[in-house]
Amino acid sequence: MANTLPDLLAAGPDSAPALEAPDAPALPRGALRRHARDVVGTLNRHGIGRGDRVAIVLPNGPAMAAAFLGVAAGAAAAPLNPAYRAAEFAFYLEDLDARALIAAAGDDGPARAAAAERGIPVLELAPDRAAAGLFALSGAAAPAPALRPGPAAAGDAALVLHTSGTTSRPKRVPLTHANLCASARNIDAALALGAADRCLNVMPLFHIHGLIASVLASLAAGGAVVCAPGFNALRFFAWLKGCRPTWYTAVPTMHQAILARAARNADAAANAGLRFIRSSSAALAPQTMRALEAAFRAPVIESYGMTEACHQMTSNPLPPRARKPGTVGLAAGPEVAAMREDGSLAAPGETAEIVIRGANVTSGYENNPRANAEAFRGGWFRTGDEGRFDAEGYLTISGRIKEIINRGGEKIGPREVDEALLEHPAVAQAVAFALPHDKLGEDVAAAVVPRAGGAPSERELRAFVGARLAAFKVPRRIVFLEEIPKGPTGKVRRIGLAKTLGLAP
Repeated sequence: MANTLPDLLAAGPDSAPALEAPDAPALPRGALRRHARDVVGTLNRHGIGRGDRVAIVLPNGPAMAAAFLGVAAGAAAAPLNPAYRAAEFAFYLEDLDARALIAAAGDDGPARAAAAERGIPVLELAPDRAAAGLFALSGAAAPAPALRPGPAAAGDAALVLHTSGTTSRPKRVPLTHANLCASARNIDAALALGAADRCLNVMPLFHIHGLIASVLASLAAGGAVVCAPGFNALRFFAWLKGCRPTWYTAVPTMHQAILARAARNADAAANAGLRFIRSSSAALAPQTMRALEAAFRAPVIESYGMTEACHQMTSNPLPPRARKPGTVGLAAGPEVAAMREDGSLAAPGETAEIVIRGANVTSGYENNPRANAEAFRGGWFRTGDEGRFDAEGYLTISGRIKEIINRGGEKIGPREVDEALLEHPAVAQAVAFALPHDKLGEDVAAAVVPRAGGAPSERELRAFVGARLAAFKVPRRIVFLEEIPKGPTGKVRRIGLAKTLGLAP
């Protein structure tokens, strides 16, 4: 049983396809294995070894997938959103204690500038057009060899991501090789993936969903992944026709965009030959599920995941077992339960906090004992989500205890938005909160109390935040108040604030 990425990549015949792209020849598994070993060797020669953090800032596509696999095989991969602004890159590079940054050759964006300011070496990635995912890495020689060279062990960190909190800075989530391999096996089992399967990946590869469900689960099953250059609803049906995937996974907003073009591509959808469609990272409306199944003549499998669980926790089963719209299915890998406030486990039908434990679950946030004390209870990890199980074990999520804003699958810590607004000289108080949205599920809104004599406009503040944070974090609505509503203890209640302010039903 594979417990490291090098072991996972070792399975399957050399000639079987591993990474594909709409515009490049396929990379066979044997070549991917050799390429990953070469990447580890290159990192070692640059003084980077097991456990060292390497930030990766690349556009979506096969090179990004191969960079993740190669870096994680001998160090710790830390993919970052290319849309981040300079201040965000500065924070994440410092917080990670990154030993290097991998960026595209010729890219002179804010990530490279932030690395230069901190003396972090940059390794330039130049794609090799001979096959999907092949590339060369170059950079200045390291002053000393890696302290821990060679392929990684099961307990080594393979992937380090950040998860946003509502009252704290983003928290580091280290995921080991054992975590990643366990999660890939869980997804393979839930979806009955095999060597004949080919996933069309349209998910961003700085996100746990795309990295584990699309890339790693496909490779663990002996199958292949078609790495699209990001999501593009206009090109989606051409990719289906040209690449002939057996499945794809996406967030609900992507499914909705695909459905908006399904009528004019009815033949392509009906004849796509998809074995199933998967949805995760945000709640899928039952109407969307039914429309997808009608258009593509394939079952839609909704699942429930989070970064700390290395993605999947529950999943609706494949036919002929029942799929229940509105639920996120059955436990699919880890143990999943509902826990009452007193620490006891709730009975079926009773609403309580969802908790998990298993081989795919992180052992804890890094260097954050306070967060770990809050997150773990009796060996269970507390998800911060509230829900209930029915008598057959299907889970319905009723709401989130945490106040993180889930904008179409993008998780946004409201405090980060608060702090950006508070940098404006005319803002005295600022509180970001979730605003209901008919397509995204939630969007970002903020309540602002201006300083005396200040009169900032909504447009001005949106532009101000947009210069500091990625576009998806910019508030869609900003309301101006004399005082921000507070609870009886004097604390601001983000949850329900949209309703309190008359912005939601």
